[in-house]
Amino acid sequence: MTDPARLPRFSFGLVADPQYAAIERHPTLDRFYARSLGKLEEAIAVFNGEDLAFVMTLGDVIDRGFESFDAVLGAYETLRHRAIFLPGNHDFLVEPGRLGEVHKRLGMPAPYHHFALGGVRFVVLDGNVESVFVAPPGDPRQEAFGDRLAAMKVEGAINAHIWNGGIGAAQFDWLEEVMDQAEADGEAVVVFLHYPLYPRNEHNLWDCEAVVELLTRYRCFRAAFSGHNHAGNYGAVGGQHFVNLKGMVETAGTNAFAVVDVFDDRLELRGFGREESRILAFGRTVAAALAPPAA
Repeated sequence: MTDPARLPRFSFGLVADPQYAAIERHPTLDRFYARSLGKLEEAIAVFNGEDLAFVMTLGDVIDRGFESFDAVLGAYETLRHRAIFLPGNHDFLVEPGRLGEVHKRLGMPAPYHHFALGGVRFVVLDGNVESVFVAPPGDPRQEAFGDRLAAMKVEGAINAHIWNGGIGAAQFDWLEEVMDQAEADGEAVVVFLHYPLYPRNEHNLWDCEAVVELLTRYRCFRAAFSGHNHAGNYGAVGGQHFVNLKGMVETAGTNAFAVVDVFDDRLELRGFGREESRILAFGRTVAAALAPPAA
């Protein structure tokens, strides 16, 4: 008989960067856009064999073209678990008149939001709020965000690239309020976003330093999971973890996705294909007991 103490509280699935489009592979990069549908089918078959609370896709659901959402989101219809999405930069490479429809097409309740499960507060961030691709041509935001990027380049910021973005002041203040409440309520916090936060990398969120400083000041923060950098990455600050998953779109036939098991004192990431398995121990503090998962 299995010891209940050795079982996870609950588990969830992770996918990063399917980046689907019905186009040929990238001429110089190892990206096979059209093959992501088959990889998703493979991942969903694994997910359907697991007892999962949800499956989170960490952005770049498509590579380009609003019509690409139909095929790739259709693949998720066979998933027997709740599917949750957040947008990446490529999800906004659509017709200018449809930029405002992206969050709705992904079924999101809001561009950034949070939800609770089993004593964990899951925070979904939108790193595209300040970016050069989120607004249509002629929108005043284009010039403002372009100026911000130009200033970062002058400062020599390693992540000063048009393919990155920022969360903006309003979302930053909202995140601080969510973290304050989670700390007061005794919840653990796990963050999802498209752009990596740490370690230092050219693919990181424009606001990465400020967000890392904010998150790591809270004892309740456990981990942040991101995509965007298809090579993957990992770093930790005092036992608080930053995991950049590998991009599914990369390589002709090798997949990349994960299942995360949630325990009182750790997260266990089980990698499939190119994704690495990791034990993310809560090393900064003695982990608070998590409330039982909702029935």
